Amino acid sequence: MDVNFGGFVPISTVDWRGKAVCTVFLRGCPVRCTYCHNASILSGNDTRPVEEVIGMIRSSRLLISGVVFSGGEPTMQEEPLVALAGAVKKMGLLVGVQTNGVYPDTLEVLIEQDLVDRIALDIKARWQRYDNLMNVPCVSKVQRSLSICRAASKGGKISEFEVVITLFRGYEDEVPYISRECSDVDLVIQQGVQGDIPPMSCSELTKIADQLNRPVRIRTREGGEISYEGSRDRWITRER
Repeated sequence: MDVNFGGFVPISTVDWRGKAVCTVFLRGCPVRCTYCHNASILSGNDTRPVEEVIGMIRSSRLLISGVVFSGGEPTMQEEPLVALAGAVKKMGLLVGVQTNGVYPDTLEVLIEQDLVDRIALDIKARWQRYDNLMNVPCVSKVQRSLSICRAASKGGKISEFEVVITLFRGYEDEVPYISRECSDVDLVIQQGVQGDIPPMSCSELTKIADQLNRPVRIRTREGGEISYEGSRDRWITRER
């Protein structure tokens, strides 16, 4: 079996909070977010045998506790991803997936076969804007992914589930809407970086978080990740 390979980071301390992992990037994605920081692997081909990628993971095994699959969109390649996740589990390592939620069937298979421990679901906007923003009809698929992951988290089928909002200037009003849709899910507000547009600062992001009346995590390039309880005067803990 082959996989359309996008890249490999042998050790990372930023892709899974509190853990050292390796990160495998799978090439290809059906949507074209203008801010994607991995735009070079949204298309094209670099076909590798699955066993070659397993060998890369095995080379990092002594230094890591898990593997994160990212992209592109890793769930786009269901069969190779399931095979890779199965091999990782046989090594005694944890499996994380970063996804845009466009392939709910793949997430369902991973969960049903106990092949994933952590899912980070990127939600980009309010549902009414989704299909226009993505230029593909995908909102119902992302909604289904949210439902699948929420149920798996509540049922103990996955140990970690978070919704990630990558935030850019001008889109601040999307955050309260997404927060209400995901009120029972861990929420991350992540600093968006695009071209020459100044990214929002940690201080600006905390002001947005203050409107939500809930704990959130805030990620920025300059400050790493903090847990934030929703009051400007209450910084809880710096994670990384």
